[in-house]
Amino acid sequence: MHYENDENYFRGYEWWLMKEAKKRNPKIKLIGLPWTFPAWIGKGENWPYDYPDVTAYYIVSWILGAKQYHDLDIDYIGIWNERAFSSKYIKVLRQSLDRLGLRNIGIIAADGDWNVSKEMIVDPYLNDAVEVVGAHYPGTKTVPNALLTKKKLWSSEDYSTFNDEVGAGCWARILNQNYVNGNITSTIAWNLVASYYEELPFGRCGLMTAQEPWSGHYKVEAPIWITAHTTQFTQPGWSYLQVDGHLEGGGSFVALTDGLGNLTIIIETMTHNHSQCIRPPLPHFSVTPQRATFYLKGSFYMVETLQVWHSRLGFESGNSSLFQQLHPVKVWKGSFSLDLNVDEVYTLTTLKTGQKCGCPEPPPPQPFPSNYKDDFNIRNPPFSEAPNFADQTGVFEYFINASDPGDHVFTLRQVVVQRPITWASDADQTISLIGNFQWVNMTVTCDIYIEKQRDGGVFIAGRVDNGGIYVRRTKGVFFWIFADGTYRVTGDLAGEEILMKGLSGVRDNVWHTLTLNIQGTSASGLLNGYPLWENVTIPKPSNGWAAIGTRSFEFAQFDNFHVEAS
Repeated sequence: MHYENDENYFRGYEWWLMKEAKKRNPKIKLIGLPWTFPAWIGKGENWPYDYPDVTAYYIVSWILGAKQYHDLDIDYIGIWNERAFSSKYIKVLRQSLDRLGLRNIGIIAADGDWNVSKEMIVDPYLNDAVEVVGAHYPGTKTVPNALLTKKKLWSSEDYSTFNDEVGAGCWARILNQNYVNGNITSTIAWNLVASYYEELPFGRCGLMTAQEPWSGHYKVEAPIWITAHTTQFTQPGWSYLQVDGHLEGGGSFVALTDGLGNLTIIIETMTHNHSQCIRPPLPHFSVTPQRATFYLKGSFYMVETLQVWHSRLGFESGNSSLFQQLHPVKVWKGSFSLDLNVDEVYTLTTLKTGQKCGCPEPPPPQPFPSNYKDDFNIRNPPFSEAPNFADQTGVFEYFINASDPGDHVFTLRQVVVQRPITWASDADQTISLIGNFQWVNMTVTCDIYIEKQRDGGVFIAGRVDNGGIYVRRTKGVFFWIFADGTYRVTGDLAGEEILMKGLSGVRDNVWHTLTLNIQGTSASGLLNGYPLWENVTIPKPSNGWAAIGTRSFEFAQFDNFHVEAS
């Protein structure tokens, strides 16, 4: 809902992703959490809580649309990612859900620190409205107020660490110790799959990597197999057994049951330097090789055999052994012992369902094509956005230009016309990146169509060096044309570092072709095939992506994009 009456439940990749996840595990839980709100919710203010009924309507509409159009049941809904919460809004949202018969959808609050629990213990209505107290990057610790709420405690965002062996060690440690130290019963990794250009912020901070859609290459990184130690042998709804999970020689273990006689024990012995997450700082601790003996009591005393799965992160040797099935362990009179080395993970379980797929090798990696074209001529696109373009601010969607009888019926259009209520400090301009960050010399050509009269504007760019949470400081070579008949060449997205300016004769609501040529330390620009400016010296940056975008949050169209680069 970019605008108030703009109900569209087919944008983006998330619907497809949720349906694919449900195919693989029908029991998987689906959670919604707003990071940004559309501007219309704030009615002119950069704030989502002044009109809590409007914000609740927006969220509930999304939940209902998920069911109506995709048959997806949303299980939990959050408030606002890592930003302020409003107790009034949380209660209004709960009332709105209940009024529509959505009492089974739990509210998670407040996806930042634990401060919401301070208000929950003095406000019984707020406490009743919240099902889960969720904090981000808690460092495996909770706070007394959170425990006093008697609610489920979750690390509702964690990990966010480069997915090498240290990232796997981080993930193994917090998956266990969030419960052992903090009584936290769910840990959610951000992000699931690193499917964005690696040089953007948080490159490869996913559990696996799939950042080359043009080649089909992907890599199942070590954190995926660390995940499997827990997720292949438990399900949502299993319960943690209340034991002291600290091992004498360092490391931890947890034990879970389905309440039907099954038992899963997960052990980790991650050392300090091999398990540091991106945040928070990790106090020093020691782990040494040890022999650990486990005692099964109560109904588990009768267990005779446990299946064993093992991973060893090989930091010294460089050879890791990931998620290997070992010989079962015999349980004698309710006990068994294991020799544990450092940087290992064990799963011992009554379940015999574990598997490590023998998947085919993915295609080899390839750089982004150095000669790339897209005319956007697709009548029924599978997704709303064009492949390989990475929107950093704004939204660039396929568009059918029904009023154009000529060559520009199918285009790419920037469609957000009001600055959203943002999570990060987004740019005032819109921008979508494409290509290879290592590109130095390039020629970028694109047909453009300014829709906003008088002060509308559009750019093409090269050597673009930044995005994501740092998009406001993005540098590059930006070739702008404006509806008032002027042009500019700038060294930054903000348009403050002016390298050249002049008259272009460009008008709005007319198609024009822009060409930007960057070679070495010099750049030149063409308008409709004729030189408009040339020999502009480029001090920096020395490499980067190509990009398209607009001067403000405004309608504009792009067609016949082409980049040749080296």
